[in-house]
Amino acid sequence: MMESRAHFCNSCGEQVGLDANGEVFVACHECYFPICKACFEYEINEGRKVCLRCATPYADRAKDNDDTKVHGNQSTTAAQINVSQDVGLHARHVSTVSTVDSELNDESGNPIWKNRVESWKEKDKKNKKKKAAPKAENEVPIPPEQQMEEIQSSEAAAAEPLSIVMPIPKTRLTPYRIVIIVRLIILGLFFHYRVTNPVDSAFGLWLTSIICEIWFAFSWVLDQFPKWSPVNRDTFIDRLSARYERPGEPSQLAAVDFFVSTVDPLKEPPLITANTVLSILAVDYPVDKVSCYVSDDGAAMLTFESLVETADFARKWVPFCKKFSIEPRAPEFYFSQKIDYLKDKVQPSFVKERRAMKRDYEEFKVRINALVAKAQKTPDDGWTMQDGTQWPGNNSRDHPGMIQVFLGHSGAHDIEGNELPRLVYVSREKRPGYQHHKKAGAENALVRVSAVLTNAPFILNLDCDHYVNNSKAVREAMCFLMDPVVGRDLCYVQFPQRFDGIDRSDRYANRNTVFFDVNMKGLDGIQGPVYVGTGCVFNRQALYGYSPPSMPKLPKSSSCCCCPSKKPTKDVSELYRDAKREELDAAIFNLREIDNYDEYERSMLISQMSFEKTFGLSTVFIESTLMENGGLPESADPSMLIKEAIHVIGCGYEEKTAWGKEIGWIYGSVTEDILTGFKMQCRGWRSVYCMPLRPAFKGSAPINLSDRLHQVLRWALGSVEIFFSRHCPLWYGFAGGRLKWLQRLAYINTIVYPFTSLPLVAYCTLPAICLLTGKFIIPTLSNLASALFLGLFLSIILTSVLELRWSGVTIEALWRNEQFWVIGGVSAHLFAVFQGFLKMLAGVDTNFTVTTKAADDTEFGELYIIKWTTLLIPPTTLIIVNMVGVVAGFSDALNGGYESWGPLFGKVFFAFWVIFHLYPFLKGLMGRQNRTPTIVILWSVLLASVFSLVWVKINPFISRADSSTISQTCNSIDC
Repeated sequence: MMESRAHFCNSCGEQVGLDANGEVFVACHECYFPICKACFEYEINEGRKVCLRCATPYADRAKDNDDTKVHGNQSTTAAQINVSQDVGLHARHVSTVSTVDSELNDESGNPIWKNRVESWKEKDKKNKKKKAAPKAENEVPIPPEQQMEEIQSSEAAAAEPLSIVMPIPKTRLTPYRIVIIVRLIILGLFFHYRVTNPVDSAFGLWLTSIICEIWFAFSWVLDQFPKWSPVNRDTFIDRLSARYERPGEPSQLAAVDFFVSTVDPLKEPPLITANTVLSILAVDYPVDKVSCYVSDDGAAMLTFESLVETADFARKWVPFCKKFSIEPRAPEFYFSQKIDYLKDKVQPSFVKERRAMKRDYEEFKVRINALVAKAQKTPDDGWTMQDGTQWPGNNSRDHPGMIQVFLGHSGAHDIEGNELPRLVYVSREKRPGYQHHKKAGAENALVRVSAVLTNAPFILNLDCDHYVNNSKAVREAMCFLMDPVVGRDLCYVQFPQRFDGIDRSDRYANRNTVFFDVNMKGLDGIQGPVYVGTGCVFNRQALYGYSPPSMPKLPKSSSCCCCPSKKPTKDVSELYRDAKREELDAAIFNLREIDNYDEYERSMLISQMSFEKTFGLSTVFIESTLMENGGLPESADPSMLIKEAIHVIGCGYEEKTAWGKEIGWIYGSVTEDILTGFKMQCRGWRSVYCMPLRPAFKGSAPINLSDRLHQVLRWALGSVEIFFSRHCPLWYGFAGGRLKWLQRLAYINTIVYPFTSLPLVAYCTLPAICLLTGKFIIPTLSNLASALFLGLFLSIILTSVLELRWSGVTIEALWRNEQFWVIGGVSAHLFAVFQGFLKMLAGVDTNFTVTTKAADDTEFGELYIIKWTTLLIPPTTLIIVNMVGVVAGFSDALNGGYESWGPLFGKVFFAFWVIFHLYPFLKGLMGRQNRTPTIVILWSVLLASVFSLVWVKINPFISRADSSTISQTCNSIDC
């Protein structure tokens, strides 16, 4: 698969031409620095025989260019760099080049398409010469000294990369790795001691604890080692502009299609979606390169009408944002900032225009609120549009496809007369009896619609509650995707998720700081971060299921992780899929000059090469997949594009195609994000993690305990579904060997972590059982055993401290993450495992619940609302059982004498470990800022129980004589 953009020589600015083989010219095979043949020969003649970028000596190309021949059936090396747009080459790592049928051959037996390509190339060269002649006559001669200075400066600018990798300093990373190895060794010695020293008096408890601890160690290995080589990255937006936005020339930046998905406007408020759309329309990027597609999967008239209002308000909001360079460009969050908004503002008119804009936005909010109030009660005969016709989506489960284009080149301009980015409303067709695949199906529908209408080479998808917080976020991503070296094999750029409206203490770890600032940096040092569902910029061609251009050939034989295998181990299905992929690659190579064919030849080629079986029955869409730099094919009829777009979002379009199986968002799990990214990286693609200083996107998170647990339940259920599917990382994707082992460990961790809930629930129950029965899971400690336990605890602490040191995460964030790991593990993850088993064994499906996107008007008001759900039962039970166990333990120690206090401390420490981890959960059930703190209630209950037992033991109101008499009397009674 090729990069979806033209490639220019970094010396003269012209496009890189072809060599004698008809392949793209490559001067340096080390870094693939783009330079045309004329500039290359000039460098050789001047005595500069090393690459301008990597300083690698050039190979002797003169002899090669004379002797090389075109071979039709061998892998093309041209697939490793970009290709000129003028020659129209669109190879996706072609492995075979096959002709189609005898009908497509001329009388001499040569392929017609090949002859057409050769003749077209000659015609193109002549046209270039004709265009160059008058240009040379009109140019003003430039002094040689100035020419040399300009050439040197352009070469220096071109040689500079658009991004750099900044490894973690060795002074921080080396001790971290040493402690990990030491901890692994201590774990081995610890398990040797635990296994060889059973507790005979409590063998069942001992065995249960051993099984749980072994699973915890396995889980730690899966989580820890993918963080072995974390990296940071930095981008250079100024270099991007200097390279692709030259003064006086049209911008060469690649176009981007934004995807925003929403389902239920009553749970995902239209005002939130409107702010997301407004922030997209106002991004700092050429307006003709931006298109925003809003998917309304609920076919709600409320969403449509609010989008109409949003498009109208954008005519005022977008020029205001760009005139004064404000951040963020979502009006709700801009006007609610508690900062000095006059900082760095020098225009005298700013204050006046800001006041006017705030008033306009408040009026806009009132109109949106009126629409929401109107939508609370659906009319008996359904909704009616302003022209009197019935709203097509009155039945959200049975309605036709709907598309409405706002703004754009042919639409309304802003109040200053400037063009605005295109805004498109999309609601795919839904009919009873069809499987629509929830969010993944909606995203795939947007992929097809956008390919037909705009076909930008890159796609940025956002949830409806994630607005653009950094207007230069797209440029940040382009520093990777448009870099000739980094972007070659890049399938997506993932940004971290940041959130607004979270309580100050982040009680339920909504920010996920440890995952986004630690785990994702570690993955970025391997094969790239996982796709997390939002804030991600995709290479469109990677979504079409092709391998990266520099992908190595599939090995003829594969081997296991222990010993090599002499025989190929591919099964029939793997071989079939590889054969189909090679067939499709060959078809794409043959169709790279499809615009030169007539309608009959074009339709015959498409049908014969099985494109329809892969992409569906749409010639326009199939042609769009062959456009190297995006954009619409010349053969497309603008008047028919909307009709074709309606066709590709039909509910039956994906039947008997590869959608959701090999291309687009992958079906089979409610967490389609993990599955989609996993499939891409199994093909050899890599991803990049981009963390600009100003967060690129911000969203809202459920701060209510019940909503947060249901959100975690959905994520965990998706992981369980992947575990039981054919895409499980434990066995999928081994044949090609393109997924690195540490990356595979990370994906295995993402699908097995819900199963940790089973040993976690058992382990959290053990301290209460030990306190109630008087037994313990550990025998009497020797000096060696004490040293092992102490070493294990110290290694755990040191690992965390050193991790905080290189990642910058705070101790509080790490502790909150640990607490919610236990809370989620004993509740949401546990239910997800059982629901996954039910779905696998009995076919019982779980409905997807949309998480509420808005909170109460009061600050953090949603935090204190208790919504009872069955997810609250297991952690509540564990808290009560452990508290009862602590009381019973103190009671037994008081009755047992001095010798009982020593073993008690180990059991009580174990019980308090559970209670402290579940404390945020307990606070969610009981606590509120204007009430007695929960910790006071908790300690009061515990201390009152203990002192009551001590009081009963002392018995101050009964004399010793009376007490002895009572005891003798009791002993004489045979109970």
